[in-house]
Parts: sequence; structure tokens; C-alpha cells
Amino acid sequence: MGLDQASERQAAQKPHDQLAEWLADDMAQVSVLIRERMASKHAPRIPQVTAHLVEAGGKRLRPMLTLAAARLCGYDGPYHVHLAATVEFIHTATLLHDDVVDESKRRRGRPTANLLWDNKSSVLVGDYLFSRSFQLMVETGSLRVLDILANASATIAEGEVLQLTAAQDLRTDEAVYLQVVRGKTAALFSAATEVGGVIAGAPEEQVRALFVYGDALGVAFQIVDDLLDYGVSDGAIGKNTGDDFRERKVTLPVIKAVALANEEERAFWVRVIEKGNQNDGDLEQARAIMARHGAMEAARHDALMWVETARQALHVLPDHPLRHMLHDLADYVVERIS
Repeated sequence: MGLDQASERQAAQKPHDQLAEWLADDMAQVSVLIRERMASKHAPRIPQVTAHLVEAGGKRLRPMLTLAAARLCGYDGPYHVHLAATVEFIHTATLLHDDVVDESKRRRGRPTANLLWDNKSSVLVGDYLFSRSFQLMVETGSLRVLDILANASATIAEGEVLQLTAAQDLRTDEAVYLQVVRGKTAALFSAATEVGGVIAGAPEEQVRALFVYGDALGVAFQIVDDLLDYGVSDGAIGKNTGDDFRERKVTLPVIKAVALANEEERAFWVRVIEKGNQNDGDLEQARAIMARHGAMEAARHDALMWVETARQALHVLPDHPLRHMLHDLADYVVERIS
């Protein structure tokens, strides 16, 4: 393949695919480590359940962010692989627990683990993966890394509990929504990027920039996911379109639509979200109300603002192909709903 062809091929790739290609050797080591650490001598169900989710074709974006941050800051040691595997284990554990809480039946286009096995297996295997993640963290020998990832784990759990109280409550406002998102989604993004800089011994300004990038990227990512749930075909998001609506989750498009609702529209939201009395055609009506008030476009605008925050944070980092890939990745998050 000639240089021009290679450049054209790279330009045609999605940003996360470019990252995956650049980090292929590191990701191969991460995969080996994940397979080693998800093994269990005494409980074969642990690797069965874990493999069902880990090997289901997810993009592994979070561990790639850790690897990219470390390499971008000049790291050439072995522990970025441990940290990337740690991040993936934490993420997988939260997915197993989330599917039990949400009573989900589909994840990444496949039946969920709790559907194939049972809730008990999903919860306990998730606990096992959390334990494994802490073992991996400790092996880096960095107390600061341990502090960052331990805090992220606590923040994720806190965000999930807050979502339980905020869900199905139309009084939930954008400030509470942001707090939930920063907990359940952005906390792991920001920890993933921050520990990459820490393990590389990067200057504090760069470590802070990586945290801000991950935080903003995570918030934008979740807003877009909430929008996709109301706007695209099932295959694009790996779950059933309208799941959030059926689960009566008060996400950003709903919050914006409720804030502008007239009496009749508010009665609709009370019936379908707070009371859970949903009928055929209600999802379409919800979309129509959102369109009437520009709720989807307003939420998309918010996502774009977070993307800009992420991009600006990258300016203090070294000029490197990985920095440009991270920049493009932030753009791509919102391009999914263009």
C-alpha cells in the first residue's frame, strides 16, 4: 500500500479504529492480561460470564484512553497495560450490575449475562471483577493511581444510586442529571485518562488536562447515548431503541422537554414516566413533543459544548499523533447523531 493510499485509509477510519490500530500491540497485551485475570480455578462460571461480555465486540474505548494518555505523555514502562485492564474490569463489572438493576435483556447486540445465567451470577461476577481490578491497581506500586481509581469506583456507585432516586422523578433537573452522568459515566473516562498521565510521570498541568478531557468526553458520550436512544435504529447502539423511555429514565432530552411542557404535555410525561402507564405509540408521541420544543437539538448543543471543552484541554499536551486522534475522537462522539 502506497503512502497516499495509507493516508486515505487512515482518514476514512473512525477515530476509535485509528486509536485501536496505533495501540494494537498494547491492546493485545491488555487482552492477554484480561484473559489471565478473569480466570478462576474454583468457579468456572466467572470466566464464562466475563467472557460473554468482554469478548462481545465492544470497542474497549476506556482502556484505549488509558494507553493513549500514557503513550502521549512518553511512557515506556509496563504498567499502562495493567491500568488499561483495570479500567476494563471496572467497566465490565458496572455493566453486569447495571443490567441487573435495569432488568436489561440485551447488551452489545447479545442477550445479557443476567438473562443467560441469572441475577446472582451477574452481581457476584461483577464483584469478582471489581476485586481483580484492585489487585491490578496495586501491582503498579502507585498510591496516587490507586487513589484515583478507588475514588472513581466509589463515584460510579454513588452515581448509580443517585440515578435510582432521580429516575422516574420529573423534578430531576439538569444539575442532578449532570451529577448522575459525572458519576456513572464520566468518572471512569476521566480516571482512565488521568492515570495514564500519572503513570507516565507527566507534569501536573498535563495530568489535569487529561482529567478534564476524560470528564468532558464522558459527559458528551452519555448525552449522545441518551439522544441515540430516542433517535436511531437498534443496531447502532447495541440495545433496543427506546429502552430509556420504557425504563422511565429521566434523561436530558426528557428534562428539556418537561421544562417547556404545557399542561397536556406534562400530563403525558407524568403518565408515562412517573406512573409508568405506557401504551402503544407513546414513544412516538414522546419524540414528537421533544421535536416540538427542540429538546433533542438543545441536548445535542450541550454535547457539543462538552466536546469543545475536551478539545481545548488537549492543547497543553505534547504534539503527537495520539493527541490528534483524541481530538478527532471527541468530534466523533457527537458526529454519531449528526
